[in-house]
Amino acid sequence: MSEMITADLVDLDLSADTKEAAARALAERMAALGRVTDLAGFLADVATREAQMPTGLDGGIGIPHCRSAHVTEPTLAFGRSAAGIDFGAADGPADLVFLIAAPAGADDAHLTILSALARQLMNAEFTAALRSVADTATAAALIRGDVTPQEAAAAQPEVAPASGEVAPASGEAASGSAQTSPADAAAPAEAGTPDAAPAPSEAPAAKDTTDPVTADPTPEQPFRIVAVTSCPTGIAHTYMAAESLENAGREAGVELVVETQGSAGFARLDPALIAAADGVILAHDVPVRDKDRFAGKPTVDVGVKAGINRPGELIAEVRQKAARGETTAPAAAGTPVERTGEPGEGYGTKLRKWLMSGVSYMVPFVAAGGLLIAIGFALGGYKVNKAPSVMDHFVWTQTDSWAALMFQIGGVAFAFLVPVLAGYIAYGIADRPGLVPGFVGGSIALTINAGFLGGLAAGLISGAVVTAIQRVRIPQALRGIMPVVVIPLISSAVVGFLMFVVIGKPIATAQKGMTDWLSGLSGANAVLLGALLGLMMCFDLGGPVNKVAYTFATAGIAVSDPSDSAMKIMAAVMAAGMVPPLAMALATTVRGRLFTETERENGKAAWVLGASFISEGAIPFAAADPLRVIPSAMVGGALTGALSMAFGATLRAPHGGVFVVPLIGNPFLYLIAVAAGVCTSTALVVALKTLRGSAPGAPGGEREKGEHEQAARAGSADREQPVAA
Repeated sequence: MSEMITADLVDLDLSADTKEAAARALAERMAALGRVTDLAGFLADVATREAQMPTGLDGGIGIPHCRSAHVTEPTLAFGRSAAGIDFGAADGPADLVFLIAAPAGADDAHLTILSALARQLMNAEFTAALRSVADTATAAALIRGDVTPQEAAAAQPEVAPASGEVAPASGEAASGSAQTSPADAAAPAEAGTPDAAPAPSEAPAAKDTTDPVTADPTPEQPFRIVAVTSCPTGIAHTYMAAESLENAGREAGVELVVETQGSAGFARLDPALIAAADGVILAHDVPVRDKDRFAGKPTVDVGVKAGINRPGELIAEVRQKAARGETTAPAAAGTPVERTGEPGEGYGTKLRKWLMSGVSYMVPFVAAGGLLIAIGFALGGYKVNKAPSVMDHFVWTQTDSWAALMFQIGGVAFAFLVPVLAGYIAYGIADRPGLVPGFVGGSIALTINAGFLGGLAAGLISGAVVTAIQRVRIPQALRGIMPVVVIPLISSAVVGFLMFVVIGKPIATAQKGMTDWLSGLSGANAVLLGALLGLMMCFDLGGPVNKVAYTFATAGIAVSDPSDSAMKIMAAVMAAGMVPPLAMALATTVRGRLFTETERENGKAAWVLGASFISEGAIPFAAADPLRVIPSAMVGGALTGALSMAFGATLRAPHGGVFVVPLIGNPFLYLIAVAAGVCTSTALVVALKTLRGSAPGAPGGEREKGEHEQAARAGSADREQPVAA
């Protein structure tokens, strides 16, 4: 295990009586060695992971673990408890506790080492040695793999005072583990190579123990199973389930190969192995990637802990299904529409994801094109849009020529907005086959002046048409040309007909009506619209609601001659989007004791992010304390949006923050609107946090109290999850 664990990270007399206390005791050892920078933040991440699924395993093992930004390097800490600690395992408390800490960006090599430990925990000799080891150095060496379980046992004195109370129970626990895990029969062979997948040739060695309940359908060769294991963090349970299934497969005399979809990535099973398999076991707590590969076969689909605790039952169950001829639906029955999103999601959630897919691909075109156009206006004035093509007239030494060049490049980039939006909405629904009709439909929307509304409709229609075509059963001989010829041809023709002849004109009329309505906004109506857009921009800080407001604004200026009202809306949206990160930066400056050390560091970066109109700069603060930060940001954003509209500030560029102030109409009043919102949000968040008290680790704060509060809030913070757990 390299030096991820040392003697200083081992506690052979862990006195904690709860899993929280155990995690704290082991985490304090990590912090003392400088491997955890923020104890409270790390414990909150551990609590968040524990809330997703208990980390106790049968056989007296607890493996609290997480990926955390507060971890400097992959680290293991081990504790042994005489009384046992409840980690939620079905068979009772755990006496062996491993705290696994991985950095948020841990590399594949370290995660592979952690996975090797997870596999070793299925080795009964390994856990028995840990229960009997008498000194911390030997325990650390055993976990690292520097000594074998046999060598560790031989190195112990006749009487081991440090673990005398544990030793009598270790035999019982080891035997209990042998009863609940099939690792015993294969442990000696696996001790040296915990990550090795079972070779098909090894399987017959244990064939005499084949479960007699179900006869092998092909006596001349073993029953063949492919399996997938995965868990939320992809560090421990994923690999423990794989090891348990492989060991049980050898005991049952079957060929079993496992694909571990862990944090270190995964290597897909050979398609030939899947094709030849007689059954499939899916032991997972997160969606299985590329699940369609296993369609049409007898399948057992369970949680990952079932793969650890009862692998023999799963093997017997999949063999019984094969004997009865029970299979899952063939892959052709599924479509990209059905596969989009997580299991159990409704079409409303899927629709939001499809739309966000289009918007996310469109935004870079908006930023690049809009800023180029803004540079053109800055260099050449507002008459630059009347300049001739730079193909006909370009003088290297004239500023006006460069201004015209920037403006015309930006205009070309802007011309892609609606086709890209439509194309990638269709892509979100139907994958790559949806791109061609999506782009075609989006281009038609531009041609008929249907604008963004036409692009939205074209994308959804294109995805639906491609999905319908994919549902049609066709002869095997034609399948090779379907994605290249048939689907693009038919879908483009259908989408083009619908856009030109059926729905194009009504959508174009609706688009014109919306544009005229915006142009007529004035007075109180404009102020209320500004407040609403400000609320939306600050509600989820770069999320779907934020993107809806931003897309609404950019749609108005994505034309050659935007109206004054459209430019006012763009100004209000950008001003409101700058408020949350700037407010958090100001709050950490004026009342630093209310924030953790990490938040104070984030506050320094938030100055730049906010000034650049990157609302996501406030996400770390909102994730840690959503009930105080988000309402405060929304109030300030609404005020800024309303003031910007009231002051009549305009903006031609869709992005840039303070760096495009020279392009803003009424820039002084615009900056006053931003400042007013920032000060309001700062005052509110400071007031709300003052009621809570000092943050953990802040000067003058109550560290213990703060740590407990942050751990309690971890479940709420995890709902945002801006990074992978």
